[in-house]
Parts: sequence; structure tokens; C-alpha cells
Amino acid sequence: MEQLIEQLSNAFGVSGQENEVRQIFSDELNQKLGQDNLGGLFAKLGNEGPKVMLTAHMDEIGFMVQSVQKNGFINFVAVGGWWSHSLPSQRVKIKNMVGEKILGIIGTKPPHFLPEEERKKVMPIDSMYIDIGADSAEEVLEDYAIKPGCFIVPDSTYTPLGNNGKYTGKALDNRLGVCALIEATKNLKKEDLPCNLYSVATVQEEVGLRGAQTMTTKILPDVAIILEGPPADDTPGFDRATAQGQLQKGVQIRLMDPTAIMNQPLANLIEQTAKEAGIPCQVTVRKSGGTDAGQIQLKGSGVPVVVLGVPARYIHSHNSVFHIDDLKAMVQLIKKVILKLDSQQVKSFTDFVPEL
Repeated sequence: MEQLIEQLSNAFGVSGQENEVRQIFSDELNQKLGQDNLGGLFAKLGNEGPKVMLTAHMDEIGFMVQSVQKNGFINFVAVGGWWSHSLPSQRVKIKNMVGEKILGIIGTKPPHFLPEEERKKVMPIDSMYIDIGADSAEEVLEDYAIKPGCFIVPDSTYTPLGNNGKYTGKALDNRLGVCALIEATKNLKKEDLPCNLYSVATVQEEVGLRGAQTMTTKILPDVAIILEGPPADDTPGFDRATAQGQLQKGVQIRLMDPTAIMNQPLANLIEQTAKEAGIPCQVTVRKSGGTDAGQIQLKGSGVPVVVLGVPARYIHSHNSVFHIDDLKAMVQLIKKVILKLDSQQVKSFTDFVPEL
């Protein structure tokens, strides 16, 4: 598992350019896969019972080349949600037209040349550029094979942080979910499943939950479990006593965010399963954010959903931090929950009207 999450974190996989992550998913599961027309993939296990969708999005936030200035500096746009305050002086990789990755530095006007009032403001991405060392637009195109439309990701290498199980890397939202999806699916291949399990890797979550819409339409699941790398709230500035996303406190079971109210019986089953198995978990209610659950729940006549997460600090930046124990706990919990999802159990999630 440790090698897999490292490989996934380092992979180039901005929304709309998930090829490297898609290849890892295919190689690891080593079986016939289905797909949608946006690039999402799924593996199917089992031959009877309800359709259970276990899903994680492959894409990460990044950028795209918008235009090239005459002097060789590159204008870019965000792909997904960035806090622009974190971007100046950071390294990025631009995948050029022949698949090479070109190093660049995000630049902006130095604070020494800014009026006092502007120094206090968050710098907009429109005022930034990428410096690849070129001196002209012709050099950018002819020598570096970069043109508008080329994708960009942070240049950040996965590495241990300290020596107590914490790691740092880019794209932990949502390569943590993808890693858990792959590992749980490999484990479940050995089991006699009570359901038809669809292990789904979606695309373009960070730009509007797009792949979730196409995949759910294709599969029409009876229930869905969404795997994520949500933001931790255990750093300075938060009250540790009320934090719901602490590292090394186990799997996050999300009950609500602005995009989805989770199915209560399903969430209760997962929490009870965790307690019975001694798997650490933390129940979470969020005032902001959202996941693929927001679209999955709306397909057909409605899909019971829940979100499970491995908390990570500093997501949507160049360097996030998580604890490997939380990832291992999520894989264990997924396996135990899936083995309980037979027809009777899944039907109970939508038994809203009691028998008269």
C-alpha cells in the first residue's frame, strides 16, 4: 500500500488529463474494465445481488496554459479550486505536446514593487505567470513544445514527513481515495460477495463532479460509497476538542456537507461495523465542501450515499500531509462493510414507509 500511494501521489492527473492515474488503476486491478466516454473506469466483481458502487475520483487540481507572452512567460488558468495566496514561487510541471514534463516557476510582481495596500491583498491568478526559462514565444513553442491547452500540475514529490507514519505529497485529494479503492477491490476479489460490486474511478470531480454523473448514469447503482481525501482540521487555528478530521484518528464518516445529506441507515451501519471491528473512525458534519456524492445521489430515483475519508492537511496545495494508519483503516472498513451489503441490507436503506 505504501508504494501504491506514493505512485498515485506522484502521478500527473489534472482534471481532463487523468491518463497516468488511469493506467495505475488498470495495472493494479489487472482485469477487464468498463469505461464511460469521459475516461472513467470501473471493475466489476460478483454476479448477484444489489449494485454497489464504490468510487473515488482520479483527478487533481492543476492548471492549463492559456497563452504565451512575446517574452516567453506563460499565462495560465486554474483547473479546480486553488487559494492563489499559496502559489507564487512554487514549482510546476507542464506536460508538453509530446508528453515531456517541463519545469516551471510561478511568478508574480515582487512585493518590493507593490503599493502597501496591494501587498495586503490575495494576489489573483490573472496577475501570475509561469517562467520556464524561455526568452520568446517562439522558443516556448519550438524548443519546449508548449502551447495553449497544455496541462500543468504542482511539482511535488511524495516523501515521509518525520518518522511516525506521516507522509507528504501532492494530490492526496483524491489519490488517498483511489489507493483505498484499489486495495479494497484487490482484497475483495478473494471473497464471496453478496452484491454486484462496481469499483469506479471517476474523472473531473474537481471541476464539477462531471465523471460522477456519467458513471452513475451508466451503472445505475442501488447504493454508493464515495472514498475521499478530505481536509483535516487538527492544525493550529482549530479547536482540537471539536475537530472531526484528525490525523491518526481513523476513517472519517461524513454525514453531511452542502452538496449531500448522507443516507442515515447506511452511515449507521458503517459506524457500527467500525466499532464492532475496532477500526477507529470519526463522524463528521461539514459546513463547506462537497464530493461526487452530490451528483451520485440524484441519479435515477435516487441513490443512498455516504462519504468515507482519510483526513489530509493542506489539501488543494502543493504539499498535503496524511497518516498511513488512517488509509489502512479505511481499506479494512470498506471490506467489512461491502461484505454486509446483501439485498435485504441495501433494501433497508430506502425503507422509508413502514408496513401498515
